[in-house]
This record gives sequence, structure tokens and C-alpha cells, in this order.
Amino acid sequence: MWHAISKHISEKLHFNFVIQNKQQISSNINYPNFKISDGTHHYLVKLAPLSNEENFDCEAYNLKELTNESVFFIPDCICSGKTLSHSYIVLEWLDLHTDVTNDWSKLGDLLAKMHKKHDQAMFGWQHDNFIGHTIQPNQWHKNWCYFFSEQRIGWQLQLLQEKGFNFCNIEEVIALVKTKLHRHNTVLPSLLHGDLWRGNIGFVNNQPAIFDPACYYGDRETDIAFTELFGQFPEAFYTAYESHYPLQKDYHLRKDIYQLYHLLNHANLFQGRYLIDVKERIESIFDLG
Repeated sequence: MWHAISKHISEKLHFNFVIQNKQQISSNINYPNFKISDGTHHYLVKLAPLSNEENFDCEAYNLKELTNESVFFIPDCICSGKTLSHSYIVLEWLDLHTDVTNDWSKLGDLLAKMHKKHDQAMFGWQHDNFIGHTIQPNQWHKNWCYFFSEQRIGWQLQLLQEKGFNFCNIEEVIALVKTKLHRHNTVLPSLLHGDLWRGNIGFVNNQPAIFDPACYYGDRETDIAFTELFGQFPEAFYTAYESHYPLQKDYHLRKDIYQLYHLLNHANLFQGRYLIDVKERIESIFDLG
């Protein structure tokens, strides 16, 4: 396997790359990540089952789009493919720092700059992709409340129901989400990271870096809402963002709904406590308790 990956890297970069060092590193998922090196060049290799090849293809595409449409530090995708036993993606290695002494205000600046570009007229993405290991449908839609209620909340609820977890009447919740978001009718499509939490950001020489995206065009508030769900970002981030692109005063009315999407995804991926969190959040938002 490693010989095949080394050969693929060599073909893409036009020099003979031979692995001298290989170190397994921590990962946010159940599949292993490795740092590999020939002593001079360093890369991140993510491995997964063969069935995950499409996930890595989507990741490579998303990283390229973020590189084209933002000024964040984005890791280059060297190559992706599969061996007889695994699918893989090879990325530029980033020496990351994540402590709060870094320039979080610059992260807010750059995210606001990316969100302020409204070049796309519709909500969605060029193809379906993944949030973690969950398929994320992205059929284009001109109406945000329909897109989010059906392709985000409804989709996740349907996946949970298929696993035997039935918290509510799915069609009723979809209708309620549509109603709540229908009032938010001035939203413009922004390019979103889509999975923006502390585990997917860092700093390279104090330059903000983002990775592991789940991109699509949607309401910028969804990115901000996720930053407040699992370990809120430092206040400097929000102050800088607001100085460039202030959130609407009624953002708080939608934040719980946008966070529900990620809670639902975690419930689908990990079950456990997230199932309770989802049930409580749905009852709280829609007064269904």
C-alpha cells in the first residue's frame, strides 16, 4: 500500500518520493491519519475503507474551491486514490498551532471576506458531498428555507429514522423549519466551509488555516452558528467578523436551528448522548415537548 502511495506522490510531483519516516497521528474520525516524510518533504495521508474514495474526491474538490475563493491558508491536495485495501488522500503537511494567542481576529476578517462574496445566485453545490462521513445532498435551490429544511434537517432526520431513531414527525419539523426561515428572506448565498469548528482550523505562522470542509453555498450564519456549538471561538474572532460583515440582529432566532443540523449529524455518526441532545433541541425549538 505505501509503495503505491509513494509512487502516486512521485508521479504527481515529478520527483522520486520515498518514505523514510511514517508516524500515525491523532484523527477526528475512526480511520487512521499518518505523517509521512522522505526527510525533506512532509505530507498528511488519510486512509479509509475503499468505499470512502468518493469522500476524498469531494474533499479534494472542496479544498480547491476554498483555495480559489478565499485567502485562507488551505492545504494543497497532492493526490487521492485507492489501493487494493484502502482509499486515501495525500495533503500538504501543515505545522499547525491552535492556542488562543494566535490571531483569531484575522480568522474573523478572512471568513467575513469569504462570506461577503455573493457570486452564486442559488443555494447548493455542484454535487452532493459529505459532512464527516454522512452524505450531504446539495441540489440547487433558489429558496433558502426550502433548501435547509429539506436537504439539511429533513435529510438527517430521515437517516436517523432509518436507523430506528424516531424523535418526531419529520414532515411536521420540515414545515416548521420552513416557516421559521421563511422570515429570513434577505439571505444571500455565501461560500461556506460547512464544518467550521475548532478541530478544522489552525494557524501556520499566525496565518489562519482551514481544512476538512463540507462546502456549499448557503446562509453565512450557519458557519457562525457551528463555531458556537462545540467550544466557542475566542471573542476576538466574532468582533473582527462583525466589524466587516455584521450579523443581523435576529440571528439568535435561527442559531438553534442551524446548530441542530450538526447535532443531528453527530447523532447519526456517533449516537450516544447526541441522541438525547437532538431530542431536547427539537422539543426546545419547536415546543414539541
